[in-house]
Order: sequence, then structure tokens, then C-alpha cells
Amino acid sequence: MKNIVHLCDCMEFMKDLPNNAYELAIVDPPYGIDINSSGRLGHYGGAGKKWDLFLPDQRYFNELFRVSENQIIWGGNYYNLQPTRCFLIWDKKQPQGISFADGEYAWTSFNQSARFFRMRPQKEKRIHPTQKPVALYKWILKNYAKPGQTIFDSHVGSGSIRIACHDLGFDFEGCELDQDYWQAQEDRYKRHIAQAELFQVKEIQENIYK
Repeated sequence: MKNIVHLCDCMEFMKDLPNNAYELAIVDPPYGIDINSSGRLGHYGGAGKKWDLFLPDQRYFNELFRVSENQIIWGGNYYNLQPTRCFLIWDKKQPQGISFADGEYAWTSFNQSARFFRMRPQKEKRIHPTQKPVALYKWILKNYAKPGQTIFDSHVGSGSIRIACHDLGFDFEGCELDQDYWQAQEDRYKRHIAQAELFQVKEIQENIYK
């Protein structure tokens, strides 16, 4: 099974790909809101970083649509994308009265009904200001990806999608430009693999001695 994140600029990577290189792109590009300056989120590996100062330009979306057959784009409400029937909402089940968003919006290229995923942000070690739960990506893969497809992410960030693809048996390829985030997600992925292998060994041993 292929599962790799390239330390590179996604624009440089995509320009050498053939048309429709991937069946599905699930991406989380910058929203252009300078999330790293947030007192609440900026300390999750983001202090001083400038990657979220600007929105991706039209060249990015042209390339993304060229190299993938279907797309799911987080932050779709920030970009100039055509209307879609099938949008996704991550309802974070936040208490009323908070100053930050109750949820996040994803634009999709699918001609299906709109759907909600309801789950509070997990209390886990975070390595990225916009880290999303692995469970969210597993839900997306189960509902919008087909067995045998290869998934692409242009902005891997924390690597949650990478872990979800591994656990569900999807080939995955992605890009991450920031050296610190790339290394952090590499370490996270390796820990996840090691823990999964340890659990499998323990399960086999327990079955042997039943």
C-alpha cells in the first residue's frame, strides 16, 4: 500500500502530474485568516508561521481540478468555487456563546445530498493549528471514496488524512511545504503504525492463549 508525503511545494509537484492522476483529492488549503496569530490555536506548532496569510490563487485550483477526478475542499466558503449540491459540514458541537466557529464547511464535486458530521474536536496532542480528527477523514473516505482509489492531499498538515487512509486501506499521496509540519506528521504516522502493530501482536497472543 502506498502512503507517502512529499516535502515540497504542491504546485511544483502537481505540474508534473498527468490529468486525472488521482481519483479523489481531499484537501485543506490555507483559508487566508492568519490562524497562526490566534491566541487559542497559534501555539499548536504555528507561532510565527506565515502560511495562512493568503488564499491560494486560481492556478492552484486549476491544477487541483486537472490532476483529480473528484475533489473535497475544506474551507470552500473562502474560495470562488462554483455552486455545489453536495457540501459537507463538520459540526463541532460547540457550546453556545463561543467566539469561534461552530463548524467548518467543505465544498465537493459530488452530485449528492449535503451531509453533516457531528463530533467535538478531540482532546489529543495537536501538532497543527487546523488539525482535524482522523475520525472525520474516515467518515469522508467511507462515504465518498471507493476501494482501490488513490487519495491526494495538497496540504497535509498534521497528517490526519494520511492515518485515515492507512487504517482503511487506501493508497495515499500528499505534499507538505513546511519542514516542521512535515517532520511532525512523519513522526505521528510512525507512532501510529508502531502502536497498530503492537496491538495486532497483542491480539494474536491473546487469541493463542484463550
